Amino acid sequence: MADATFNVGAAAFRPGTSDAEIEAAAAKAAGHRRRMVTAWRVGILVVFLGLWELAGRLNWIDPFFYAMPSTIAGRLYEWITEGTSEGPLWYHLWVTMEEAMIGFVTGSIAGVVIGIALGRNQMAADVFSIYIKVINSIPRVVLAPIFIMIFGLGLGSKVALAFVMVFFVVFHNAFQGVREADRAMIANARILGASDWQLTRSVIVPSAMSWIFASLHVSFGFAIIGAIVGEFVGSRYGIGLLINVAKGSFDAAGMYAAIVIVMVVALAAEYVMTLVEQRLAKWRPQPLHETQ
Repeated sequence: MADATFNVGAAAFRPGTSDAEIEAAAAKAAGHRRRMVTAWRVGILVVFLGLWELAGRLNWIDPFFYAMPSTIAGRLYEWITEGTSEGPLWYHLWVTMEEAMIGFVTGSIAGVVIGIALGRNQMAADVFSIYIKVINSIPRVVLAPIFIMIFGLGLGSKVALAFVMVFFVVFHNAFQGVREADRAMIANARILGASDWQLTRSVIVPSAMSWIFASLHVSFGFAIIGAIVGEFVGSRYGIGLLINVAKGSFDAAGMYAAIVIVMVVALAAEYVMTLVEQRLAKWRPQPLHETQ
C-alpha cells in the first residue's frame, strides 16, 4: 500500500516531514511563484510594446496620433538630458509631486479624522451626510477652474483639487471601516471598562485600518490626477503643463512620454505605500494567495 501523504497548500508531504522541510518547500514555491509572475508581467509588456511598435512602422496605426514606443523613449531621453521647452523636466516633476503630496497628506488626514469622527457619532453623521453627498456629487474637473479663480495659478489651486480628489475616497472608507468594526470586540472592550477614547484607539481604528489602507493605495493616484488636471487647466509648471503644450503642438510622443512619467511615479508610490502598510499592519494575517 502506498505511503499516506498530507497536503499543505498545494504541496503534498509524507508523514514525518519536519517543519524545516515544509518551510523550505513553501519558501521555494513562493519564490517560484514570484518569478513566474514577474516573467508573465515582463512578457506581456514586451509583447504589447512590440506589437505597438510594429503596428506603427507598418502603418497599421497612424504614428502621428498614436506615436511609437521608440519615439516615446526618444522624447523621454531628450527631456531627461536636454530638458523641455518650458524648463528642466525634474523641476516640472517636482512641482507636480509637491502639489500631489501636499494634497494627498492633508486629504488623507482629514478623511481619516472626519470619517472616524462621523462613524463614531450617529447624530453628526445624520446631520452632515447630506452636505457630504452634495459636495461629492460635483464633478472634480468642474472644481479646477473655480479653484484657479480663487487661489490663482500657483500651488494653492492644485493642492485644493488634489485634496478634494483624495478626501472623499479616504473619508468613505474610514467611515465604512468604523461602521463595520466587530461588535463583539466593542462589547468586550466595554465590559472591560474601556473609555470612548480607548475604544476608538485600541479597537475601532485598528479594525478600520484595512479599509483605510485600501483607500490610500488608490488615493495617491487621485492626488496626482488632481494636480495634473489643475495644471492642465492653468499653470506655469508641472507635468500637466507639458501635456497641455504637447497637445497644442500635436506632439503625440510628448503626451505619451508625460503619461509614462506619471505612471512610473504612481507605481513607485504604490510600492512605498505597500511597504508602509506591511510595516504598520504586521498583526494582520497574510492574504490567502500568499499562504498557498
